[in-house]
Amino acid sequence: MGDIMYNSHTTTPSGTIEQNRATTQMPTDPAYDATIIGSGPNGLAAAITLARAGLSVLVVEAKETVGGGSRSAQLTLPGFTHDICSAIHPLGIGSPFFRNLPLHEHGLEWIEPPTPLAHPFDDGTAVVCERSITATATERNLGVDAHAYRRIMQPLVRDWPLVEDFFLGPLRIPQPFQPIALARFGIPALLPVRTLAQIAFKEERARALLAGMAAHSMLPLEKVATSAIALVLSILAHSVGWPMAKGGSQAIADAMASYLRSLGGEIITGMKVDTLDQLPRSRAVLFDVTPRQMVKIAGKRLPASYTRRLSRFRYGPGVFKLDYALDGPVPWRAEECSRAATVHVGGTLAEIALSERDQSHGRHSERPYVIVAQQSLFDSTRAPVGKHTLWAYCHVPNGSTFDMTERIEAQIERFAPGFRDLILARHTMSPADFQAYNPNYIGGDINGGAQDILQIYTRPLPQLVPYKTANPRLFICSASTPPGGGVHGMGGYFAARAALRELW
Repeated sequence: MGDIMYNSHTTTPSGTIEQNRATTQMPTDPAYDATIIGSGPNGLAAAITLARAGLSVLVVEAKETVGGGSRSAQLTLPGFTHDICSAIHPLGIGSPFFRNLPLHEHGLEWIEPPTPLAHPFDDGTAVVCERSITATATERNLGVDAHAYRRIMQPLVRDWPLVEDFFLGPLRIPQPFQPIALARFGIPALLPVRTLAQIAFKEERARALLAGMAAHSMLPLEKVATSAIALVLSILAHSVGWPMAKGGSQAIADAMASYLRSLGGEIITGMKVDTLDQLPRSRAVLFDVTPRQMVKIAGKRLPASYTRRLSRFRYGPGVFKLDYALDGPVPWRAEECSRAATVHVGGTLAEIALSERDQSHGRHSERPYVIVAQQSLFDSTRAPVGKHTLWAYCHVPNGSTFDMTERIEAQIERFAPGFRDLILARHTMSPADFQAYNPNYIGGDINGGAQDILQIYTRPLPQLVPYKTANPRLFICSASTPPGGGVHGMGGYFAARAALRELW
């Protein structure tokens, strides 16, 4: 590793790092086999994968707690626990990587609400996505589109175990048993969701349900392949549910950290890495950061030609988020909303499409599509007795400085009259606040980069192994690699596998 300069360090019992001397070449007796910068779910997944292979691993985290996008804190009032970024975890429980970890032995407990998702309308009703396709595809819920929904979703849910690894990782050659299932999914998935909704369904309820799912992509609904995220989230709702972690999303990261330590891995928190010279000696470094941060930290260890290519990496829209301490549960007019931990507040397909189109053109929607999570309805640890928390955000242009508080609250009040009267305290996070909290959230982009069809499999660069860099000892394992954003650990897992193939 002669092209990387590291410092020789020792780790003190208190967990701090002390610098001893500099060296211009990789020592033959590194202190660690691998160092991971960043302790988000992907960073911890990379560390766990390497530790399970018998390697010595160190994770270095700038914050005082591990977690990245999977953290919780008392943001409003004492006793109210809020999820800072991720809140509901269909990919957490549905991740092939997480399924192979004994995280329940390290304190992680999943809570599944009775209904994964509700989507209210102005007439006081709501369409719901239930755990079972049969319960979802009823005439009462989907009207004349019940049969069409069942016809679309049943084969996709049945095929999901055959194809999940293809979508939750880098682009690969399909296995012999996959082509038919991939085609069955891929043909509708490649369509703009607005097109698919209008072709597949006749009435507004089913169309709005699909639109709300697709808007998680943070893309205009007229974009190619926005149907893919809608179908995947619907499949997960029916196959594994949309659960939350008891006590807060921090519990996921804490369980991963506990498991890593049980494997002999080490974690240092409160250490911001500005340059590789700060790190202990190691054979490989994996970055749980976006390309922009990786270039800053790696410096001249990455060739200029490579960093120029990385500079073309595109970041996506930002988010504006509100956390509430409430004096009671949200008074939804549609009672179905009180059975779901997640509520899509946005109205019709046309309204959601306009909201997402606005942010993509640098505008702030008058009636934004808002993703709401009401964890305390199902997890009593989140708030004092009789009180509740609420988590809500909308999409805004990257780097926006506009205060969306009034517009978000107006949207919730629209479907839950009296909501404002319950507010005890609120906590606001603008795109700038998100980036200040976590430098990976460039301009408030919580997905680690735009996730459109041009960049989902080619993130951060179009290459056969996207986790490798131009330096054979440096790897990237963040949400800026396939399969993108979400608490699933798959980017970290595949990056660690790449490092194992290259170096061990």
